[in-house]
Amino acid sequence: MAKTTRRRLTPSAARRESKKARRARTEEILGRLETEYPDAHCALDHRSPLELLVATILSAQCTDKRVNMVTPALFARYPTAADYADADMAELEELIRSTGFFRNKAKSLRGLGQALVEEHGGEVPSDMAALVKLPGTGRKTANVVLGNAFGIDEGVVVDTHVGRISRLLGLTEEKDAVKVERELMELVPRTHWTVWSHLLIYHGRAVCVARRPQCAQCVLADLCPSAEI
Repeated sequence: MAKTTRRRLTPSAARRESKKARRARTEEILGRLETEYPDAHCALDHRSPLELLVATILSAQCTDKRVNMVTPALFARYPTAADYADADMAELEELIRSTGFFRNKAKSLRGLGQALVEEHGGEVPSDMAALVKLPGTGRKTANVVLGNAFGIDEGVVVDTHVGRISRLLGLTEEKDAVKVERELMELVPRTHWTVWSHLLIYHGRAVCVARRPQCAQCVLADLCPSAEI
């Protein structure tokens, strides 16, 4: 049974919801998820902004688990931006081969190293405008680095879980990640933009699984217009 006895939000009621009501519901969702997943955090292992940036680039079309299997050897071989800038492509490609699209990713990593050395003194910049100019780094990747390496809530990371669950919750009808992010930024308190993504990712893996959602066990069932209970 669901963990709450409140009256369930219907799809029609969700569509009629005012922005103020939707924002309040979002904060309720946030609170429940924080209680359910108090240890939610970035799943990519890293010890520095550079390591997180590299890991995030590798995570494209790849699981976090696989990336975490690859990065210990990679980080040991290339500890600095200069090391990536001077990397032998064949060696770099072999180290990251199992993450998929390894040739393009290797090209991005070497280009990233060169850009960091030439334009930022070998350090990862802590602002969006500079990050998105780096090879292999779009807004989503920049949000991951800013939020988790620098503690800066600049935006909301919208991956497959975040987009899917946000739509199921009736917080957006958009499918484009940029548009979803824009709507979530209006609903989620800014101080929680980074953790929001972690919470939805945890929830998507534990309960709101795409192929077999466990609505009867979901702490958000009464707040979700898509719940089947």
